[in-house]
Amino acid sequence: MIRSLVLAGLALVCAASPLVAQETVRVRGTIESVDGMAYAVKTRNGESVKVVLADKPLFVAMAKASMADIKPGMFVGSTAMPEPDGSLRAVEVHIFPEAMRGTGEGHRPWDLAPQATMTNANVETAVTGVGGQTLTVKYKGGEKTLKVTPETAVVTYAPGDRTEVKAGTRIFIAAAEKKTDGTLQAVRITYGKDGLTPPM
Repeated sequence: MIRSLVLAGLALVCAASPLVAQETVRVRGTIESVDGMAYAVKTRNGESVKVVLADKPLFVAMAKASMADIKPGMFVGSTAMPEPDGSLRAVEVHIFPEAMRGTGEGHRPWDLAPQATMTNANVETAVTGVGGQTLTVKYKGGEKTLKVTPETAVVTYAPGDRTEVKAGTRIFIAAAEKKTDGTLQAVRITYGKDGLTPPM
């Protein structure tokens, strides 16, 4: 039952819809301090924000993985940047648990960097060649080729533990609600295990 709830929450994290202006924001940063249900966070652009957790928050861990863990038939997501030849250079690849197959399937813009995209799709082929590794992924209505470089972060999801989210922990919040007092309210926090930075 607990595992099912965690996976359901993961699905919501990864299927977050495009942001609604001035209502929700994504947060990428590092926890500076914790005070009960409130977290002081230094964002990646240097801004300090206060994140307050909603009732019954969900904590989702991200752990290191490798290309060796990715097999044809798996369902993965990838933040990527466009290449001149029309392919995509993967900034990161995250492996979905089987129970989350189909989550957010498709290809869309992403706000990690200018021109970045997010593709959630099934792995058709994984090939290692002279020029490096490539993943061919297919989703309803399309197909993309991802170039995987030594700099590409490969991660997987794991059930989280609130006690692991403390000062120094790097986090990603897919959708935090901005309150009138300037604080942000979140129901889910994705965090990196063992010093990992969630790469989305």
